[in-house]
Amino acid sequence: MPPPLLQGPIHTLLKPLLLLFLLTLPPTTTSHTSSTTTHPPPYTYLSQWQPARATYYAASDPRDTVGGACGYGDLVKAGYGMATVALSESMFERGQICGACFQIKCVDDLRWCIPGTDTIVSVTNFCAPNYGFPSDAGGKCNIPNKHFVLPIESFEKIAIWKAANMPIQYRRIKCRREGGIRFTISGSGIFLSVLISNVAGAGDVTSVRIKGSRTGWLDMGRNWGQNWHVNANLQNQALSFEVTSSDKMTVLSYTVAPKDWRFGQTFEGKQFET
Repeated sequence: MPPPLLQGPIHTLLKPLLLLFLLTLPPTTTSHTSSTTTHPPPYTYLSQWQPARATYYAASDPRDTVGGACGYGDLVKAGYGMATVALSESMFERGQICGACFQIKCVDDLRWCIPGTDTIVSVTNFCAPNYGFPSDAGGKCNIPNKHFVLPIESFEKIAIWKAANMPIQYRRIKCRREGGIRFTISGSGIFLSVLISNVAGAGDVTSVRIKGSRTGWLDMGRNWGQNWHVNANLQNQALSFEVTSSDKMTVLSYTVAPKDWRFGQTFEGKQFET
């Protein structure tokens, strides 16, 4: 029988060297075709869960997805699709909250809630109060009610449609958008109106300034929703914008529109980080 290997003093010396060698070897790869599943990062929450109620509407006509008190026009073309919501008067803040994002889930009704579900919606419209009814008997959007009116496509993600008027919980979250902030210019003569849409981060807009290539920065006023206006002759000038949201973050977009811009055109600027 041959003598055993690595016996005696030599074994004692080589053992730690062999262990060190093995530890420095690269890990063994068994396959080069394995894939990993990536998940989007979690949303950033801007508020705690709060109670409210929600109803829905069914858009029987394609024109029902156009318009709204925020002024976004065609919601599909504006990037919001059907993931939208109209808020009651106590939440709408006279349009300042337009563009903000909420996470909503159904609660307290095991008959109609779909367990473990939620939906993300953007504010695009206003649910007008009806003071012909008490706030607890028909006046669902009256002060002080906190009420969400959802398209049925969003409502059915969290509850069965038969639920009608459902107790929910909501919390505000940071918005995620594709591309940059959009500036749609309209008006006539020295009256210039700019619709600001596709805003990420807080999603809303609290102040706007505009600058022509031959002017300083000019404050714009909120006309309605997220339509902002200024009285100034800015034609034949490249336009820059400063947009501030409710979380005090500001984005500067220089020379967004070239000097040959025209009314009716839309331009894309920088975006808030999320």
